[in-house]
Amino acid sequence: MSVDDRTAPSTPSIADPGPLGLGAFALTTFLLSAVNAGWATAASGDAWVGYAFAYGGLCQLLAGMWEFKNKNVFGATAFSTYGGFWIGLGLWARLVAPHATAAQASHDLGWILLAFAIFNTYMMVLALQVNMAVFAVFLTLELTEIVLFAGNFATSSGWVKLGGYIGVITALTAWYASAAGVAKGIGGKIQLPVGAPLIA
Repeated sequence: MSVDDRTAPSTPSIADPGPLGLGAFALTTFLLSAVNAGWATAASGDAWVGYAFAYGGLCQLLAGMWEFKNKNVFGATAFSTYGGFWIGLGLWARLVAPHATAAQASHDLGWILLAFAIFNTYMMVLALQVNMAVFAVFLTLELTEIVLFAGNFATSSGWVKLGGYIGVITALTAWYASAAGVAKGIGGKIQLPVGAPLIA
């Protein structure tokens, strides 16, 4: 007996791009957070910039485009936006920051981070409907952005350092969510729990 195509279960045309997007976000966030936390030396302080373009930027943007193909509006919006964030921040660091005073650069970063904190707020609320792991990423990112924009507006190195520490935690949560997605994609015995949505 033949199966009518209209009733056949649909299968994704591509693999889940979410783990790539989360991994790209995590690594670039970790590198910049190491700078903010004061862990990176002067020689390695700019290590994040190249990865802002190539991994956190381009790879995450591609993940967002693939999420559009998968009809995942949340993933497409999140990855595309933060891919753009990293590319934009890399361009700012190379084209604008070298010509600005320290105070001007801090206020620039304050406005950038405030704007992305506003975006992140509604994404964090909507992530309550995804799973606990994804919500944890947006929650820790929200805290990171709030502390960093406050620190940059106040030109407070202590607040920026605190934002760096929270940023490292954000990166770790994103890496965990990425690893869970890879494990799910493999479908083997090793699976990592992500938790149920807080709002079903």
